[in-house]
Amino acid sequence: MKSIISLVLRYVPRPALQRVGHFAARFLGLFHKGNRVECPVCDHQYAEFLPYGRKGRDNALCPNCLALERHRLMYLYLKRKTNFFTDNLKVLHVAPEYCFIDRFERMSNLDYITADIESPLAKVKMDIHAIPFPDNSFDVAFCNHVMEHVDDYVLATSELHRVLKPGGWAIIQSPQDLTKATTYEDASITDPREREKHFWQNDHLRLFGRDYAQELEKGGFEVTEDRFVLDDLTKEEVKRFALPATELIYFCKK
Repeated sequence: MKSIISLVLRYVPRPALQRVGHFAARFLGLFHKGNRVECPVCDHQYAEFLPYGRKGRDNALCPNCLALERHRLMYLYLKRKTNFFTDNLKVLHVAPEYCFIDRFERMSNLDYITADIESPLAKVKMDIHAIPFPDNSFDVAFCNHVMEHVDDYVLATSELHRVLKPGGWAIIQSPQDLTKATTYEDASITDPREREKHFWQNDHLRLFGRDYAQELEKGGFEVTEDRFVLDDLTKEEVKRFALPATELIYFCKK
């Protein structure tokens, strides 16, 4: 059963899953009843999460809200280490994740704006290379798994920096190969299979290395590599919430 689910979900594009696939995911969740894992985003418990991803990662997708490992990590980080749930904040969410949109829109302390160039989930159509908001507009910005896709990530990060207020902060996550010291790009690789081999997806333009913080700083940010999973959470929490055990949080401040 697990192998069939994994095979099906591997080939369901994320946008399709977000639009209609959540009904199927919730149905599949009925076969995973239990309490060994818990999604901190929606508080649902299961025997395990659904497999998901091109390589069929086990215990990855929450059947109820579609949160993946990285989404559960970010939500916990926001709750435990930021003022996101307590202060009145104006928030720009680029390429908004399905599991967050309704929850963040319901939060009375947030003036919450979603934006993207393609996503039907976003309310503002926007090219991140030219953000259509004035300087110093937002307290917080989220932009996750975008910088590996854009033509000019330095321009994109500088635009996020520009629209943040002084003292504002952003979380900007990207796929990262921690075994590599530097970010890797090669425009001469055009075959989709080769691009997936080199950059983990054929639509990625680069694969960031351990220098990711330095690359974000080129946009003007003061960047903290937060070892939240390793230093702040117990092994039991990492297992219960099914978190990415080696992922760093890149906390970017203006």
